[in-house]
Formats: sequence, structure tokens, C-alpha cells
Amino acid sequence: MRHIAAYLLLQSGGNESPSAADVKKVLGAVGIEADEDRLSTLIKELKGKSVNDLIAEGSSKLASVPSGGGGGGGAPAAAASGGGAAAAEEKKEEKVEEKEESDDDMGFGLFD
Repeated sequence: MRHIAAYLLLQSGGNESPSAADVKKVLGAVGIEADEDRLSTLIKELKGKSVNDLIAEGSSKLASVPSGGGGGGGAPAAAASGGGAAAAEEKKEEKVEEKEESDDDMGFGLFD
């Protein structure tokens, strides 16, 4: 990821075709040692591509990935089957909360 970030940083800075040496220089400036194998693969794969091309290619790949929506069907059935128990628990919790609230002000109301 750091190699890609350095490559894109160089491209956005005006270097349309950064070399491995350019990427090494950027990474070295922040104390990161470049991995030669990954860097050479990156340079080979991205040669001649611009940031806009890479973003468009990635966006088209992400468009085919399904996202969201699928899990809502089971929730109403689960709520309906356990609804009685949940309602009883809520009433118990409400009673406990009311008692705690009256204890907090020790019988004196701030605006009474």
C-alpha cells in the first residue's frame, strides 16, 4: 500500500510516469525501505496509466460488487417470535429506571 501511495503522490505532483527510483526516494524521505519485488511489480503494472485511469478502472470493478440490503428479511420474524419476552423485559427495565431516578434526587426535585 505504501508503494502505491508514493506512486500516486508522485503522479499527483506532476510526474506522469514515476520510476522505481522516484518511489524509493519518496519512501526513503519518511524512513520506509522499499520492497524491490513489490515495487518492480507495481511499476510494471502501472506503467503508462494515469491516476484517473486507475480510479475509473477501480470504480468499474467496485460497481459489480454487491453491497447492502440483504439482511433485513429475518428481523421482523425474530421480533415477532420473541416479542412477548422482550416486552416483559422492557417493563421490568422501565420500573427499575424509574426507581433509580427518584433515588438520584433524594426526594427533592430541582424545579419543585
